[in-house]
Amino acid sequence: MEIKNLLENSNIDIPKENIKYNEPMSKHTSFKVGGLAECYVKIDDVNQLKQLLDLVQKNKIPYFILGNGSNILVTDNGVKGIVIQINIKKYEIIQKENHIEAIIGAGNKLSEVAQKFLKEEITGFEELSGIPGTFGGAIKMNAGAHKKEMKDIVESVTVLDENNNLLVLKNEDLQFEYRHSILFNKKYIVIEVKLVLHKGNYDQIKEKMDEYKKYRIEKQPIEYPSAGSTFKRGTNYITAKLIDEANLKGYTIGGAQVSEKHAGFIINKGNATAKDILELIEYVKEKIYETSKEKIDLEVEIVGEK
Repeated sequence: MEIKNLLENSNIDIPKENIKYNEPMSKHTSFKVGGLAECYVKIDDVNQLKQLLDLVQKNKIPYFILGNGSNILVTDNGVKGIVIQINIKKYEIIQKENHIEAIIGAGNKLSEVAQKFLKEEITGFEELSGIPGTFGGAIKMNAGAHKKEMKDIVESVTVLDENNNLLVLKNEDLQFEYRHSILFNKKYIVIEVKLVLHKGNYDQIKEKMDEYKKYRIEKQPIEYPSAGSTFKRGTNYITAKLIDEANLKGYTIGGAQVSEKHAGFIINKGNATAKDILELIEYVKEKIYETSKEKIDLEVEIVGEK
């Protein structure tokens, strides 16, 4: 049975407006490229997610879990099956004797929560305030900036496992590494996260957030669609520096370009296809191996049909 008939004849409790067919993924990724998702479903709570996963698992339908789409590149051929966009929101602050616990939904955006923390004078999150993603994705890839990573403030994460059971994983269970966690190896879906933060001073928090915002504006090509840093840094080298030294800044294939502002970013100059970006990624990797003998790795996740 095709996906549309299957969903329409099921009893899942998902609003019709949350389900779309042949949905352009360019509307849901920060790169602003990508083909069609066969089906796109926005999930607002864990019960909807359980119902949908039960349905897709019984019918062997492929699915992909999407957050804010800020660290993925969807191919021009699009995505078969169902793209499940996690929009589960929660914001709860618990004052403890020596710290503050913040319980945040997987679908909450880091930038929006950072503004709430500022208003409530909660410190410890300033470095991460400009990351353009949701908490689900940030946990999965151990997102970080300005020498701070999610692992530094996470106490525990509630996930839905492959059998639709809720599990609470402690920080050490998540096996955090640089831009990696156990969530790349397990079919776990983040539902919510518990952070450990502290009471701070509004002016000091705002000063730090403004400083990091100024840095991003000056140093990163945020005026163009991208997925942030395209490549991971190496253990003994800075990838953007190698790209710069290889004179690749400004190198263009189609509508894709190695940013002239920051060599670590590949940007969409306005009319790029996923094919342009993929070809530019491969070109950069080849050139860096030629000039530096280093095999650089992608930070961006490639999704969809080849």
